[in-house]
Amino acid sequence: MATLFKNYIGGKWIESSTGKRFERRNPANGELVAEYTSSNAADVDAAAQAAAEAFKSWRLYPAPKRGELLYKAAQILQDRKEEFSREMTEEMGKVISEARGDVQEAIDMTYYMAGEGRRLYGQTTPSELPNKFNMSVKKPIGVAGIITPWNFPMAIPSWKITPALIAGNTVVFKPASFTPRMAVRFVEVLEEAGIPGGVINLVIGGGGEVGHAVVEHPLVDLISFTGSTDTGISVAERAARQNKRCSLEMGGKNAIIVMDDADLELASDGILWSAFGTSGQRCTAGSRVIVHRAVQQELVGRLVDRAGGMRLGNGLDETVQIGPVVSQGQLETVAGYVKVGQDEGAVLATGGQVATAGELSCGFFHEPTIFDNVRADMRIAQEEIFGPVTSVVPVDSLEEAIGVVNGVKYGLSASIFTQDVNNAYRAMQDIFTGILYVNAGTIGAEIHLPFGGTKATGNGHREAGTATLDFYTEWQSIYVDYSGRLQRAQIDNQ
Repeated sequence: MATLFKNYIGGKWIESSTGKRFERRNPANGELVAEYTSSNAADVDAAAQAAAEAFKSWRLYPAPKRGELLYKAAQILQDRKEEFSREMTEEMGKVISEARGDVQEAIDMTYYMAGEGRRLYGQTTPSELPNKFNMSVKKPIGVAGIITPWNFPMAIPSWKITPALIAGNTVVFKPASFTPRMAVRFVEVLEEAGIPGGVINLVIGGGGEVGHAVVEHPLVDLISFTGSTDTGISVAERAARQNKRCSLEMGGKNAIIVMDDADLELASDGILWSAFGTSGQRCTAGSRVIVHRAVQQELVGRLVDRAGGMRLGNGLDETVQIGPVVSQGQLETVAGYVKVGQDEGAVLATGGQVATAGELSCGFFHEPTIFDNVRADMRIAQEEIFGPVTSVVPVDSLEEAIGVVNGVKYGLSASIFTQDVNNAYRAMQDIFTGILYVNAGTIGAEIHLPFGGTKATGNGHREAGTATLDFYTEWQSIYVDYSGRLQRAQIDNQ
């Protein structure tokens, strides 16, 4: 019998009030992973009530002490890294080395935010009036509604939950239905570390039943969402009706520029990792390769040779390079885009098929796929595919390449391979994305710099680094007048 995983509300592990359950199977072989309680708005209400009550005391708990609890959580994560990594691969499908990286990112973020408990800097400034002191402080907001995707089932929750907690907020956490086991594990770690009951609450279930209820609940004060652009816009509309603060991290159509002076071996490494890491299921995946025509043929030849030899299979096998996509629906989406590319007239250079040989027939596998001679206006060069497919777009100059990079509705990540420092700085100046790499792929962000994008990728907020703390706090400006008389700013100092 499969293990049943439950909600965590008010410091207790309980089943949903619905009594319903759902199961999750390994996308590599169809084996049953676990069963989960299936929740609804009543469960969200209970979680929000618990979080609102816990906020009264948690906001007053000294921030350095909150940091000590997160430090303990990071240590527990580190001790259980291999266990969690294997469980992640079983449920989500990513290869084991990437699952270890996912857990490591959660470890890094939790340690990092633990340290912020002794900072949370405000400002002090001189007053324009005598015998008066000016300062500003950061204050927690209340209950944070956290909604996370399935592709980074431990890293992304850590990006959102740890800054919310260190700032003094409490949390109602709704994970993706494809990967709730990692959410349970993360909450178990926080519980073991000593986070008080009600401070972190977990509600498992679908977006329609649980996600909407989290966004619309009157006791939930702010929303942090990562997922598709269409869903994110819906979240923003629902949050706006109650004037809630809302952070959105959405889609990407990320591009890698390869100039005619690039190190093509290095560029090939970066492209293959960016395009096919996590089976292309990253918001930062390198789904466009914008290459100078002078090196197009050589680069494509290198990519085709290496992509054709990449090994597909169960991610628990250390020799496997590409695991399954997360579901049958995602596999059908990828296959549909391959047909779109062929119908548009792009050249299928390699791949293009659902992989069904041998044991692959039991899972959701798609060959690593490269399209050549893609026009910048084709759908496969404009729309997010979220699978192991990349499109090679030839250009004649850096100016044209930058125009192609910027010529999509998204603006998350981009990169350029060049040996010319002038090219690199032009790219830094003119590419309008939230993240830019020079001589590296489009994936691999580190937790101590802001993460997020422009245009349809987000709504201006950032995750990670200290920038994320601005989302989870309110500034309060404080003026202390010890002159013993009424002083009027802008009037008495004329």
